[in-house]
Amino acid sequence: MRQTFCNASDLIPYPKQAESVEDLKEKLSQVAAGGIFFTTIQKFQAEAEEVSEVVDPKLKKALKKGKTYPLLSDRSNIIVIVYEAHRSHYEFIDGFAKYIRQALPNASFIGFTGTPIDLEDRSTLQVFGDYISIYDMKQAVEDKAIVPIYYEGRLVKLHLINENIDRDFEEVTEGEEEEVKNKLKTKWAALEALVGTKERLETIARDIVEHFEERCKVLEGKGMIVCMSRRICVDLYNEIVKLRPHWHSDDLDKGVIKIVMSGNPSKDPKEFLPHLYTKSQIKEIEKRMKDPNDPLKLVIVRDMWLTGFDVPCLHTMYIDKPMRGHNLMQAIARVNRVFKDKPAGLVVDYIGIADDLKLALANYTRSTGKEAATLPIDEAIRIMQEKYDIARLNLDPYHLFPNNVYFI
Repeated sequence: MRQTFCNASDLIPYPKQAESVEDLKEKLSQVAAGGIFFTTIQKFQAEAEEVSEVVDPKLKKALKKGKTYPLLSDRSNIIVIVYEAHRSHYEFIDGFAKYIRQALPNASFIGFTGTPIDLEDRSTLQVFGDYISIYDMKQAVEDKAIVPIYYEGRLVKLHLINENIDRDFEEVTEGEEEEVKNKLKTKWAALEALVGTKERLETIARDIVEHFEERCKVLEGKGMIVCMSRRICVDLYNEIVKLRPHWHSDDLDKGVIKIVMSGNPSKDPKEFLPHLYTKSQIKEIEKRMKDPNDPLKLVIVRDMWLTGFDVPCLHTMYIDKPMRGHNLMQAIARVNRVFKDKPAGLVVDYIGIADDLKLALANYTRSTGKEAATLPIDEAIRIMQEKYDIARLNLDPYHLFPNNVYFI
């Protein structure tokens, strides 16, 4: 986004980048005649409030948990434009949303997001106000700004004996925040163990290899596999390279498949280590993935690259992770970018996200008054029959050469 502003520097002041917390404070507190400044919200880090030395040490430690951010400007003609406004902008008790407003108390806030949140403790509209303009996925598809996304269910069963699994599953996967995950750690771990059984991953690996190879015969491009844990990422990778050994390479600039995940080499299991990369190494993998001519065709991820990662030639996403709401919408949007003759993106579901996908699509198109971006089954059948008839007509020599004259 900053580069876009830089390209318009003949119309607007050249934008400045805040390089650190202190640099941000200096730039915003000393500006006299205005300007455009880029920063991440994390640079609004607050210091613990000073507490009198006479206070009991234990009480002093407790009081220091309260934080505040210094006033940088009380001007009312400051506009804060928030990109990806669904993240980190709802913590008004003790968080970045509080600190940025302490720094700029009279500023106006405008949020941009493709996935507004409407939850009890987080609401994009309550933070940024009502919609100014709406441009949803359905309209973008009609304008050919993005390609449509198709869904294919290829569920691989879980071998369960828990009669209340549906209720438990909803509870386990409610939200994606770290706090929720910690509270439900035991149940989440149990589900992860069931999803990541060797027999199930063998089935999924075989299906992905066959499905992706067939898909690439008719549409050259790349794919992404989304798993629910780093352990499953590694185990699935091993199962895939058992089937296609030549896809593997220890070299960063070689290989057909890679895992992209965060980790700690000093604490993680040794089987994770070959897949833990530095930031610069991940950047190299990113460059390979974005290059349609590079032999890297598949990446396995858990959380990384599911938001803000654009690979136009990415046409297939294999999902084996419970997701919902804005997290699900952000993820599937990785395959809707326009690229050459790419007709659509494809989401392949192994775990059962169909209902959550329908709900998410309905939520993120209802504000325009249009129907969700889904195709009725009878209309889909009609289009398929039409395409089939055209293909059969073109292949039938009696239609091509009605006088029974045809080439051999």
